[in-house]
Parts: sequence; C-alpha cells; structure tokens
Amino acid sequence: MKEFLKKKGVNISAKTYLVDAMGAMAFGLFASLLIGTIFGTLGDKTGVELFKTIQEYAGLKAATGPALGVAIAYSLHAPQLVLFSAATVGFAGNSLGGPVGALLATIVGVELGKLVSKETRVDILVTPAVTIFSGTVIAMFVGPGVSGFMTAFGNVVKAATEMQPFLMGIIVSALVGIALTLPISSAAICIMLSLDGIAGGAATAGCCAQMIGFAVMSFKENGWDGFFAQGLGTSMLQIGNIVKNPRVWIPPILTSMITGPIATVIFKMENIAAGAGMGTCGLVGPIGVYTAMNESGTGMWVGIILVCFILPAVITYILGEVFRKIGWIKDGDLKLEV
Repeated sequence: MKEFLKKKGVNISAKTYLVDAMGAMAFGLFASLLIGTIFGTLGDKTGVELFKTIQEYAGLKAATGPALGVAIAYSLHAPQLVLFSAATVGFAGNSLGGPVGALLATIVGVELGKLVSKETRVDILVTPAVTIFSGTVIAMFVGPGVSGFMTAFGNVVKAATEMQPFLMGIIVSALVGIALTLPISSAAICIMLSLDGIAGGAATAGCCAQMIGFAVMSFKENGWDGFFAQGLGTSMLQIGNIVKNPRVWIPPILTSMITGPIATVIFKMENIAAGAGMGTCGLVGPIGVYTAMNESGTGMWVGIILVCFILPAVITYILGEVFRKIGWIKDGDLKLEV
C-alpha cells in the first residue's frame, strides 16, 4: 500500500494538507475573491465603471470555489483530469462549507482521484467521476458543520474583541501576524473565521507589523529588493532565518502586540475578512480597511498610515537595533537567499 500511495503521489501528512494545501489557498483567494474586492472598491471609490464591469463579468467572487479547488489540487500535484475536476469540487465545497469546505472536499476528491488516475482504459470517465463524486459527498456531509463551527468561533473572537479591545487587540494581532509569516495562509484563516470588524483591524495590524517590520529590520542585509519583496510581498521569506535564529522574530511580534491595541482602541480600525490577513501584500490590507470603514475621514487615514506603515517600521527598527547591540541578532541573520 505504501508503494502504491507513493507511486500515485499521495503523501498523507500534516505538512501536505495543513501547510502546502492551505498555503495554496491564498493564491486561489487572491486570484478570485481578493482581486474582486479590490476591483469592487476601485470601482466604488473612483467611479470608474470598468472595474465593476470586470468584476461582474468575470464573476470573481463567484469563482472563489473553483479557484480554491484548482489551487489546492495544484499543490497536491494532481494529474490533469484530477486538476480540472477539482474546479467543480471546489465550487461545491465552497458553496456548502465556505473555504474550509472547499479545502476538505478538494483534498479528499483529489487524493481519491489520484488513486484511480490512469488505472483504467476509460480514465477520461472514471477519474473525474471519482474526484467529483467523492469531493462533493464530503462537501455535502461535512461542509455545513465545519463552516458553522468556524463561523461560530470567528463570532466569539469578534465579540471578545469588541468587549476587550485592548487585550484581544494584542492577542489577535500577534497570532494572525505569526500565521502570516509561517508557511500557512493567514488570509485563508481570516476568511474561514469571517474575521472582520475591529478584530479584522487587529489582524491587519499584526500582519503589517510582520511585513513592514521585517522589511525595515533587514534593510541592512537585503536593500531595496528585500524591502519590497517583504513589505509588499510576504514576510514568509524570512522563515528560513527564523529557524536558524528564532530571536529575529521577536521584534516584529512585539511590534504587533503594540500596534494591535492601537488599532482597536485608539483608531477603532476595521477591515473586511478578505483583507484582514493580507497585511501590506499588494496593499490589500489597507484597501480592505478603506472598504470596511467606508469613509475618507482624516482619522481613518491617520490610522492606516500609522498602524500599517510608520509604527511597524519605527518600532521594529528600534527593537531590531537593540537586539543587534546585545548580540541576539548578528549581521547576516536576516539575509535572504537570492
């Protein structure tokens, strides 16, 4: 059985399903729901109808399920017929169970599809049939329950943040920021939990602290290329250096614990779930704040500029310099591999 699974490329492990597959969800989300949100916001705020037209005709939000299915299947190294069938499974999973339903349904459908792929003379019928049938059955029986649990848990987090904005601002900001830098998808987590409102604002603060923080703190080693790669891309690039010296992660985490409550208590910053876990990646986080707060007041803009950009840069830089002076961070510790 082990040899057969290996031959079929089925690797049953936490890394495969919780790291690789879940990480791939971010690409599916970005190529559908997130970019649709950006286009919708640009259309609303600029008055350029072309953005709204593209969003409507492309069906970007409706395409979230298929995009998730294909992204997850690709991360699982699905053969062609399985990959294409995963679009249908992703649609069913997302419709019945949200992003979590799409994840579970696609994993099951793809892995079973891989097992039967090219094993019969009627592969063109058997492989998509097994993939779609098994994935959709999982979506039907598991999706609604899982989605309900994730929504309920997200509501608890949001309610707790409303009642205790200072404490929960620290916790949510730190945890979501950590998730962003880890090789998992903080964007997927926030969307799964429907983490919007001021809880979404705290999540945004944590993500920005990680991305802008690492970008500024490592500028000495990586220059402008590294600055933009981390500040507008992802702080996940530093995960190798974090493994080598975990102390380099402390300044951005501490920064997130400072900016989180500033976002929730002082600026009462809000975000939509689709932007909460993105930070400054493609400026999706700040755009989401603008979309959620639905105003152009001075306070909102000051909050975005300070929480998303200036404070993470200043606080992390100062903490980083302190850590360098005491020898916890040495020259080269934050160097990105070219």
